[in-house]
Amino acid sequence: MIQRYIIINWICHTHEFYRCRKGLEMSPREDLKTIYTAAINAVNPGNAVRANLKREKDSIFVRDQAGKIEKYDLTQYKHIYVVGAGKATSLMTKAVEEILGDRITSGIICVKYGYTTELKKIRMIEAAHPVPDAMGAQGAKEIHDLLDNADEDDLVISLISGGGSALLPLPPESITLDEKKTVTDLLLKSGAAIHEVNTVRKHISRTKGGNLARAAWPATVINMMISDVVGDNMDVIASGPFVPDSSTFHGAREILEKYNLIGKVPVTILGYIRKGEAGDIPENPGNESECFKNTKNSIIASNITALKAAMEQARELGYNACILSSLIEGDTGDAALWHARIACEIVATSNPLPSPACILSGGETTVVVSGQGKGGRNMEFALQAAPHIDGLNTVIMASIGTDGTDGPTDAAGALVDGTTVERASLKNMNIDDFIRNNDSYSFFSNLGDLIITGPTNTNVMDIRIILVS
Repeated sequence: MIQRYIIINWICHTHEFYRCRKGLEMSPREDLKTIYTAAINAVNPGNAVRANLKREKDSIFVRDQAGKIEKYDLTQYKHIYVVGAGKATSLMTKAVEEILGDRITSGIICVKYGYTTELKKIRMIEAAHPVPDAMGAQGAKEIHDLLDNADEDDLVISLISGGGSALLPLPPESITLDEKKTVTDLLLKSGAAIHEVNTVRKHISRTKGGNLARAAWPATVINMMISDVVGDNMDVIASGPFVPDSSTFHGAREILEKYNLIGKVPVTILGYIRKGEAGDIPENPGNESECFKNTKNSIIASNITALKAAMEQARELGYNACILSSLIEGDTGDAALWHARIACEIVATSNPLPSPACILSGGETTVVVSGQGKGGRNMEFALQAAPHIDGLNTVIMASIGTDGTDGPTDAAGALVDGTTVERASLKNMNIDDFIRNNDSYSFFSNLGDLIITGPTNTNVMDIRIILVS
C-alpha cells in the first residue's frame, strides 16, 4: 500500500543566515522546515490507524498504547458504525474505510472546515473550531442519535482527535449553542488550561464526559484517539466522549470562579451547573458505569511521537539533538523566556548540548488575552522570545501548531532569530507595543516570518524548535 505523507508548503521570510555543515552551505530555516515536516509525518492519522488496526478475513485486531492486542470477530456484529470528531479524524476515517470496506454499515464524523478527505461510506460534516457553530451542533446530534439506536449486537468504531470537543457541541435543551459559544470564548481568552476548559464544557454537554458511551450502550465500542493534550489524559482528549469522567459540576463552577467568570457567563449555564452541584442533574458517567464495560479506549499517536521523529531528523541533518519535554504548559511568556535562556546557554557554555544543537519541546501553553490584536499561542511564544535572543545571530527559534492553525488565523506559528528585533525596528515597529496588544500575527506578517502550512489533518498540540549553529 502506498503510504501518504504530508508535504508542507512552508511560507516564511526569505531572510536567511547560513552555516557550514558537512562541507555544505545550509539554511537553518530550511532545516526547521525539514524537522517539522518529519514530526508531522510521524503522526499522520491514517498511518497511526493502520499501525493499530489490522484485519484478517472476518477478524480485526486492535492494539493499545501498551502493546496489548485485542481480537474482535466481525461475524458477531449485525452493524458496524463509524463515528468521530476532530482535526485528524478525516484521515483516520479514510484508513478505517480501507481496512473494513463494505463491512461498514454507515457513520458520521465532524471535522474542522478544510480538514477533509474523500470518503466512500462515511458522511463527513464540516464545522467550526475552536468556537462551535450550528453545523457542529447538527453533526453532534446526528452522531448521538445514531449511537442511541445502536444495540448489543452492533460494533461502533470511534475516531477522536484534537478539536473534537468544539466539533461535538450538543448542549442540554435548556442551554443554547450561542450561550455555550460565549462560555467557550470566555474560557479561551481567560488563559484557562485545556483540561479546565473541557471540565466546564463536559458539564454543559450531551456528548462529552462519557455521554456518547452512555448513548452507545450496550453496543461494543472501539475508541481510537490521537492525543492533543498534555499528559495524554484520555478524559481530556476532545472532552472524553467515550471515556469515564472524573470531573464534577462542583469542579466546573470552581473553574469559572478561578477565572472570575461567574458574573460573565450566561445565567442559564451557571444555573445548570449549580443544579448539577445540588444533585438535581446526574453527573457524567464515571468508572463504575456499566456503559464502559464494552468500551476499549486507546491512544494511537501523541506529541512525543512527533518529537521523537523530529529528533531523529535533526540528528540526520547533523545536529546534536534532544527533547526537553512533551509536557510543557503554563504561561506562554514564561515558556518563551526559559526556552530563549536555553538557547543563550548553548551559545555561552555549550550546555546542555554543543552546537550545532537542536532543542525540541512540545505541549500546549496558554495566553491571557488583554490586547485587541490577532494571534495565537505559537506566534505569541515567538514574539515574546525574540527580545531574549536579540543579537544572537546563530540562534533561530520557532513554535508551530501541528494542526497547521494557530488561533483564529491562517498561520501555524512563527519563527524568530537574532535579527528579528532589529529588522522590526527598521520598519518602525516597536516589539513591546505588539506584545502589549497581543498582536503577534501583524508583527510577523509585516516581517514575513509567519509559518503557513495549511491544514495538516492531524493535531498533537504544539512543537517548539531551537536551532543553534
